[in-house]
Amino acid sequence: MSTDTSPVDAVELTGSSVTYGPDNPAPVIEPPRARTKRTPRSTRTNFELYGWLFMRLSGVVLVVLVLGHLLIQLVLDGGVTKVGFAFVAGRWASPFWQGWDLVMLWLAMLHGGNGLRTVINDYAEQANTRFWLKTLLFTAVAFTIVLGSLVIFTFDPNIR
Repeated sequence: MSTDTSPVDAVELTGSSVTYGPDNPAPVIEPPRARTKRTPRSTRTNFELYGWLFMRLSGVVLVVLVLGHLLIQLVLDGGVTKVGFAFVAGRWASPFWQGWDLVMLWLAMLHGGNGLRTVINDYAEQANTRFWLKTLLFTAVAFTIVLGSLVIFTFDPNIR
């Protein structure tokens, strides 16, 4: 019979004189970026997860929209030489093409804005700099979306 007095569940780390077991548990190391009680309440959301997911999904949809746009507008309809004011007026007379261009505009601006927001978060070191760069970015994205949507919906082919 063995006369070993060490606990059965004890583990000795290689190169260490410390033995961890039921009576002497190892310290708990939290995973990186773990939320703790000191983490501000405002950062306890899944916004970054949703932003990451949006980038993947909108990227796939944008590839289809842009390649479809190029194929239909430039290859199947006679090429660049046919694109002009009358061509755009004829296309935007259809709600389908208005919707296509509107979805492409919104997705492209939101996708690009979200990507630039990520770059700003990664490289702008000071909180004040991040704030002003993101304010400028959001203003530019909102302005472009509003102006582009306005052009698509109020386009008048009879303008003189």
